[in-house]
Amino acid sequence: MGRWEPDARDRLVRAALDLFDEQGYENTAVAQIAERAGLTKSTYFRHFRDKREVLFSGQDELLELVTGGIAGASESAGALGAVEGALVAMAVTFTQDRWANGPRRLAVIAANDELRERDALKMAGFARTMKAGLLERGVPELDADVASELGVLALRRGYAQWLEAGGDFAEVARRALEEVRVAAAGLEGAE
Repeated sequence: MGRWEPDARDRLVRAALDLFDEQGYENTAVAQIAERAGLTKSTYFRHFRDKREVLFSGQDELLELVTGGIAGASESAGALGAVEGALVAMAVTFTQDRWANGPRRLAVIAANDELRERDALKMAGFARTMKAGLLERGVPELDADVASELGVLALRRGYAQWLEAGGDFAEVARRALEEVRVAAAGLEGAE
């Protein structure tokens, strides 16, 4: 593949996942990823800040979508309705490529402490952003805390369900949020 060919970012992601499968995350260098993709190391760093980012890219875009989804929810939507707006807004990033690479990406993250920590920080960022958006809408702080944490749980569950079955992420996320809402409501009766 020539360096001028399109889709450098996708090529880098595929090359990284291939190398992580073959030799492990820890034993893979950025230069190897770039070489496997038929690109230069400087091209890699134009797309990703560091080696981890090839697995976690798009965070800023997702946070903007979360903010916009909550702000764009109808005025009559409650806290979880606004969180649903955030999850649905994120769906535009859940593409066929993301679906195809998802299981490999999760396997790499699960096998590495540093990456699991990075994933936890990413989810905490989603919760903070959801909470801030809910507070902006006038949701009481405790309600915003609970709704944002349920939103992150629904995001995780929805993502896992989407990787398993595919389909429209917006619909999968809506179902996951409803499952989480029902489970949370059922906790009171379980005591």
